[in-house]
Amino acid sequence: MAEIQMATVQTDVPVRLFTEMRMLVETGWFRDLDELMSDALRRFVESHRAELMERFILEDVEWGLRGDE
Repeated sequence: MAEIQMATVQTDVPVRLFTEMRMLVETGWFRDLDELMSDALRRFVESHRAELMERFILEDVEWGLRGDE
């Protein structure tokens, strides 16, 4: 199995959200905060993939029609 390359991301979150995240880890829903964040981001991207792709395609079409102004 190929090794997955990882990148480090640093962000600020509201204290209340961070507290909820820690509770999910402490109660065993996730191994650690890294796993929670990776899962949350993966789910967000998967649930918005079609919308994001449509937006990228429309931007490409607009650029193609107008050129590099």
